[in-house]
Amino acid sequence: MDWLDLILSFLGGFGLFLFGMEYMGEGLQKAAGSRMKNILGALTQNRLLGVLVGAGVTALIQSSSATTVMVVGFVNVGLLSLRQAVGVIMGANIGTTITSWIVALGEWTTFLKPAVLAPIFIVVGVALIMFSKKAHLKSIGQILFGFGGLFLGLDMMSNAAKPLSKLESIKNLFLLLGSNPVLGVLTGAVVTAIIQSSSASVGILQALALAGLVPWGSAIYIILGQNIGTCITAILSSIGASINAKRAATIHFLFNLIGTIIFGMLAVILFNFAIPSLRNELIDVTQISIVHTIFNVLSTIILFPFGN
Repeated sequence: MDWLDLILSFLGGFGLFLFGMEYMGEGLQKAAGSRMKNILGALTQNRLLGVLVGAGVTALIQSSSATTVMVVGFVNVGLLSLRQAVGVIMGANIGTTITSWIVALGEWTTFLKPAVLAPIFIVVGVALIMFSKKAHLKSIGQILFGFGGLFLGLDMMSNAAKPLSKLESIKNLFLLLGSNPVLGVLTGAVVTAIIQSSSASVGILQALALAGLVPWGSAIYIILGQNIGTCITAILSSIGASINAKRAATIHFLFNLIGTIIFGMLAVILFNFAIPSLRNELIDVTQISIVHTIFNVLSTIILFPFGN
C-alpha cells in the first residue's frame, strides 16, 4: 500500500469537498441576496420562528458555525436579544444536517452516486458561470459547480480510504472508538474543532463509511463529539464581545453538550444492554445522516422549553 498516495488522495478529496461546500454556500448566499441578514435582524420574540429561520439560513449557507457567528455578532450590537438568539442557534443545528443528506443521495440510486452526478453538475455549472450574463444564473452555476466539487471530493475520499478496510489495525481503531464513548466523542470534537466545520467532519465520516470502515458504535460517539467541536468557532468569535454575545456562544456550547450527555447515555444503554451486537455492525451513509438529524432535532425538542 502506497501511504503517501493514499494520504494525498484523501487530503485532495477533502480539500475539494471543503471547496465545493464553501463555493455552493457562496452561490446560495448570492442567490438569496441580503435577505438572510434582514430576516435574522427582523425576528420577533417568537422562538419557534427563530428555530425555523436558523434552520433555513444554515441550510442555505451550509454552515451552522457561520450562522452562530452571525447570531453572536447580532447579539453583540443589540440587533437580537439573547432570548431570540437561543431559537436561531437551535435551528442552526438542525439546518447543518442538510449537507449530510446531500452526501447520502448517492446511496439511494446509481444515478445519484457522486461519480455520476459530479461531472454533470460541474459541466452545467461552468457553462452557466462562463456564458451567462445574468447574475442569478451565474449564482445558480456557482451552486451547481459547488455541488459537483462536493460530490467529487467525497468520491475521492471514499476511494482513497477503501484500501484501509483491509487493515485489521484500522478496523480495531474504529472498534476501540465504539467501545470507548469518551474517546469517540473526543475524536469527533477535536477533528471538528480543528477544521471548524461539523458538516465537513460528518462528510469525512460518511466517506469512511462508504469505504466500509465505520461501525455503529464509533459513528454515534464521533457524531456526538462533532456537535461539540463545532462550537469552537462561535466561542472564538465572542472573545472581546459583550456579555450577552458571550452568553449566546456559551448557550450554543451548553446546548450541544447537554444533548451529547443525554444521547451518549442512551447510546451506552443501547450498545451495552439493549442491542450489543449493533455496536460493531457497519453503518452506512444514510444511517449517519439519520443519526445526525435525530440528535439535532430531538435535542431541540427536549431543550426548547428551557430556552427562556
